[in-house]
Amino acid sequence: MRLTFSQGTLLLEAARSAELPILFPGVPWQYDSRSSGWRADAMWYPVVVRRHRQRWHDAASLGESLEREGASRMARAAEPFVAPILEDYVTAWGHVVWPKIQLHSLRPEQEAAVLAWSQTRAGCVVMPTGTGKTEVALAIMAADPVSTLVVAPVRDLMYQWHRRILATLGYDAGIIGDSIYRVNAVSVTTYDSACIHMERLGNQFQLLIFDECHHLPGVIRRDAARMSAAPFRLGLTATRERSDGRHVDLDGLIGPVVYELPLSQVKGRSLADYEVVKIPIHLTSAEQARYDRLSHEVRQFMIARRQDDPHFSWERLCAETALDPAARRALKAFHVKASIEDRATEKLRILEDLFRLHAGEPCLIFTGTNAMARDVSRRFLIPCLLSHCRKQERTEVLRGLEDGTYPALVANQVLDEGVDLPAVKVAIVLGGQASKRQAQQRLGRILRKSGNASAILYEVVCVDTTEVDRSRRRRSSEPYAETKHLRHRPAE
Repeated sequence: MRLTFSQGTLLLEAARSAELPILFPGVPWQYDSRSSGWRADAMWYPVVVRRHRQRWHDAASLGESLEREGASRMARAAEPFVAPILEDYVTAWGHVVWPKIQLHSLRPEQEAAVLAWSQTRAGCVVMPTGTGKTEVALAIMAADPVSTLVVAPVRDLMYQWHRRILATLGYDAGIIGDSIYRVNAVSVTTYDSACIHMERLGNQFQLLIFDECHHLPGVIRRDAARMSAAPFRLGLTATRERSDGRHVDLDGLIGPVVYELPLSQVKGRSLADYEVVKIPIHLTSAEQARYDRLSHEVRQFMIARRQDDPHFSWERLCAETALDPAARRALKAFHVKASIEDRATEKLRILEDLFRLHAGEPCLIFTGTNAMARDVSRRFLIPCLLSHCRKQERTEVLRGLEDGTYPALVANQVLDEGVDLPAVKVAIVLGGQASKRQAQQRLGRILRKSGNASAILYEVVCVDTTEVDRSRRRRSSEPYAETKHLRHRPAE
């Protein structure tokens, strides 16, 4: 039999269908009449090799046993099915030598994570933001120099990994993404670029490192794992769970959780001590009246449609907006209603009070939309980072926050995860999703240890709006268990 890598799949030729369940139990082969062979996702390569070797080992053990017992030729002819020879042409691993290794001393929890992953060499490491997941990955890379592809969710993180590999291991990693295609034995890329190029690169890397691996189970992004023959896989994340439940697919795409570190175990030790304070606010009278009117309009539309179709859903409403003017008006009312609670006037007043309270301390402000981020930026004359900002602008703004040029920085989602930030100990959340993952990632932005300084996160929430429900779901996780609630007073 002949096994090759073909466009992100394994192609097995000269194999009979009756042999496959015996040779490779559990491997989902599909017959391809165009190439007259059997195909499976490249991620099954380690399983295929392991099971074929086991088959040969079992056959050899049986032969030795028969020979020791002096079995006759007739008895040997009655032996069970023996695996045919497998000609393996899949791998094209690159050779790696580290020019230098300058790792920081690992903390006990980091050493435990490295050891746990090394037992299986495939699995996810779950550690809170700021506890050094990158250091864990670099230690694994340093210990066993093999061809490695690091996959990050965004370009900023891709370049950040490139800088860390160069500084720690002295290796100028290849870059695949951001209009660059330079492939080395050790390379960095983004999830989107990995999906595009893995059909060509899937047999060139032995180790895949998925940073913020909760992004991987998406319908398209999972191809970055499925189309790779890499036998060694490492997933890094602070929050593995996804609201759609697809995080369970990580067990097959990367491996199970091999190490998990609770935040409570490192709070006040490896991470800064912190507190979370919820500040309820009210809409103004005019904002509340308009908000209630728009809410009634959306609610009445849904009630009317569900009288005719009890299963009418919000997804159906969105799908019908191109054809139904009433559905279009209802969707517009919903977005305007969301804008009112997101850009409430009282939020800017509270933000001004918090700036006075923490005068001289650098602050991070997280919003729920780009529009609110721009409102804050214009009102207080502070820089605003959004997803379309270029690399140079982001670098200059973060440097300005670190050296005190800028007293604060506002962003929507671009700083939620992964990006290395200066030592900031104050965060103010003015809006966001209901996701527990986003809430934990934003809290993690201010938890990096800096002396004995404590961190504080303020969450500003509009009462009598849907923000209350989103806030409650965000705070249902362990890090928010001891949230302090301030009394609210109506806006004037």
